[in-house]
Amino acid sequence: MAQSKAKTKKQPRPKAETPKGFRDYFGAEVTERQKMLSQIAHVYHLYGFDALETSAVETVEALGKFLPDVDRPNEGVFAWQEDETADWLALRYDMTAPLARVAAQYRNDLPSPYRRYAMGPVWRNEKPGPGRFRQFYQCDADTVGAPSVAADAEICAMLSDTLEAVGISRGDYVVRVNNRKVLNGVMEVAGLAGDENEAARGIVLRAIDKLDRLGPDGVRDLLGEGRKDASGDFTKGAGMEADKAELVMGFMTAKRDTGAETCARLAELVAGSDVGAEGVAELETIATLLAAQGYGPDRIEIDPSVVRGLGYYTGPVFEAELTFEILDEKGRPRQFGSVAGGGRYDDLVKRFTGQAVPATGVSIGVDRLLAALRAKGQTSGAEAGPVIVTVMDRDRMADYQAMVGELRTAGIRAEVYLGNPKNFGNQLKYADKRDSPVAVIQGGDEAERGVVQIKDLVLGKKLAETATLEEWKDRPSQIEVPRADLVAEIRKMLAGE
Repeated sequence: MAQSKAKTKKQPRPKAETPKGFRDYFGAEVTERQKMLSQIAHVYHLYGFDALETSAVETVEALGKFLPDVDRPNEGVFAWQEDETADWLALRYDMTAPLARVAAQYRNDLPSPYRRYAMGPVWRNEKPGPGRFRQFYQCDADTVGAPSVAADAEICAMLSDTLEAVGISRGDYVVRVNNRKVLNGVMEVAGLAGDENEAARGIVLRAIDKLDRLGPDGVRDLLGEGRKDASGDFTKGAGMEADKAELVMGFMTAKRDTGAETCARLAELVAGSDVGAEGVAELETIATLLAAQGYGPDRIEIDPSVVRGLGYYTGPVFEAELTFEILDEKGRPRQFGSVAGGGRYDDLVKRFTGQAVPATGVSIGVDRLLAALRAKGQTSGAEAGPVIVTVMDRDRMADYQAMVGELRTAGIRAEVYLGNPKNFGNQLKYADKRDSPVAVIQGGDEAERGVVQIKDLVLGKKLAETATLEEWKDRPSQIEVPRADLVAEIRKMLAGE
């Protein structure tokens, strides 16, 4: 009796889908990003910063607890352990933690100050949402080992120059500068100094950071007893007395018409606090240094409402905000908002060395900046495809490759159609899908006569859309030219001549 064979369970096919919170980038998106990163790198290089590329993987211990609003070092990162005895490893979540490790590891070899820039993807294991991904690009520049606020002023100037270099016009952005020490002074005057008030200070910081979303009244509630939101959920407040809470509110609204007037108002608010006075003096120095270089309030301004990341930074903080209006998903006008931020963080390298090492830097959100350029019409999200040399005769592939070689040597992007050449219409459909501007055609008859046909695909589309378009009527959509004139004629066609 024959034995029955057990049925082998069929392995299901994997789903062809991008993991949640991640995305794929195609063609023009990648090219535009590379172009923008090159422009940014050029500015950074002009300022004397050197490139640095670190590993995408760090030990969890090296990354430390620097993600916002998390309780454990490995929360918010993609981490794994090779075995029970090995260190936990994680994908980097920013460019700053790896820099701190490099600055400590190579401190005897690197110049001091050490000035570096870094560009690349970072990963965050956070809940994704609309426009919020788990992998995104950052572009950082930092100076490690310079205690002077001249280093902070320089970063602000460089950030301003960088925005203009990539195509953000003056008047469409502002770099806003604040100082953590001033807020510490306000806290001290408000009676929130000391370790026993650490929890209350945290509540105040988070409340300030929500000013745009909650408005002044919502922040006042959080500074006081607490706030109940629309859903009925109650958030406990810092428990500040009303007059002390108004001191904090005054800090957020201290901006005046000039940097000097703003600093004067801040000095009033922190009167009696040494650390607060030190922070105001640093802001005055930054304003003076920038003014001497021609960076006025139309480009960089002192603004106490900048609060992002104040729990992380130890001194000056800055943020680049784009001020032009766009329409949101509901068609309502709003400002584009922040595309870069940074500040002074003098305690990060200390984790490795035990010694305080001054550091300051900035991080640009590459994807947001690209989106801003598209909103301004500076880039389209599309690019012209290559010139397509069609294949009329399989046996003459060498001739077609020779044409492509001449075009590439002349700096013209080009390719031979390498699909099935049997259906010529499919070749033109391929060229259309590639957004190709020109197709080259040479059959046996043209080869014998030493000519080629050049088809203007851009003009062809225009004529198909509007056959009576006056500006195009005198231009033929396809011309025959001597083979020797191939490159010159295509160059003219691409130039619109």
